[in-house]
Amino acid sequence: MMPTITLAFTGASGMPYGFRLLECLLTAGARVQLLYSSAAQIVAKQECAVALPSQPREAVRMLSERFGARKDQLAVYARDDWLAPVASGSNPGDAMVICPCTMGTLGAIAAGLADNLIERAADVMLKEHRPLILVPRETPLSVIHLDNMLRLARAGAILLPPAPGFYMKPQTIEDLVDFVVARVLDHLGVAHELVRRWGEARGVPGPRAESV
Repeated sequence: MMPTITLAFTGASGMPYGFRLLECLLTAGARVQLLYSSAAQIVAKQECAVALPSQPREAVRMLSERFGARKDQLAVYARDDWLAPVASGSNPGDAMVICPCTMGTLGAIAAGLADNLIERAADVMLKEHRPLILVPRETPLSVIHLDNMLRLARAGAILLPPAPGFYMKPQTIEDLVDFVVARVLDHLGVAHELVRRWGEARGVPGPRAESV
């Protein structure tokens, strides 16, 4: 049985990561519960020329057509839909990813706030001890950012900054995006063939036998 993944987009730069992750999860057969902020709608338009609808029903239709979701595979919830399943520990998903994640959202989660559905869904993941993956995009990082990240790591969250590796010799922006999305999928336990593993890439030596 494929997992149910809660996926959230917030207003940090990096929306290509979020859309590619959504596409890969749907292709893999996962059920996706999608949330996004008003700032994410602005960034999606700016970075990807995608107008994310404000109405959940219209968003399901548009994104299902774009990414080939099957019937009932994709659900979209409004930011104030407190009756959504993700709002309660009695009906959580198997894991949650916030990609991209603003430092504002990260800080709110670290402080235990739940002023919108994204923050509440993340709070549910932590209290239910289920995987929460945050893909924060900011540079440079302040002491406040680092403190919040450390607090979340200690609480059990996985901090996965979108920092692509270059040892695979990427040729396109899509290659860089796939590197980061592959790491997220690995932590979700979702199979993929986006990138070759270390030691499998042409010209990249694997570990020496005597050092294993």
